[in-house]
Amino acid sequence: MASPTRAKIVAAAQDRFHALGYSACGIQEIVDTAGVPKGSFYNYFKTKESLALEVLGNYVASSKREILSNPSISPQSRIQEHFSFFISRYERNGYDKGCLIGNLSAESSASVPILKEALVESLASWTDQIASVIAEGQTMGEMKPGLDPVQVARFLINSWEGAVLRMKVTGDRRPLDDFLSIAMHLLEK
Repeated sequence: MASPTRAKIVAAAQDRFHALGYSACGIQEIVDTAGVPKGSFYNYFKTKESLALEVLGNYVASSKREILSNPSISPQSRIQEHFSFFISRYERNGYDKGCLIGNLSAESSASVPILKEALVESLASWTDQIASVIAEGQTMGEMKPGLDPVQVARFLINSWEGAVLRMKVTGDRRPLDDFLSIAMHLLEK
């Protein structure tokens, strides 16, 4: 069972990383938001990077990627529901926080090599999951044949992250709706 203090630190870090970015957010900002003494941080985490890894893991776990492997939903609907989940999440946040994976990726560098590798792995896993759904949809005759599932999955994620960045700038859902409309049309047979 996780300690309540640790949980407060992780929740505060996710909020602060999302709002300020990884580089602009210091440990003091995180512990102040969590309402815990700075020394508490070091009882649970050796570095800010190790905390960011846990935050990333929690974010991915809360991203409902399991929708993509739900066999009771058609492949086309799985992809639509997956991205629609994010749209509803961003709507709840007022369209200003964006995707934590995208935000952290934009800041990743050689100075945070473990976090950078975790982001690469997370994006690769996400790509594999979407590619699998596309391949299944093609096999079932539901999605356009002849498309390379991995290439299309990478394109969808890259396009999604770009739409999310524009959403943050415009403060509305239109870029996300544009993405979803075009992405689903691209996959239709």
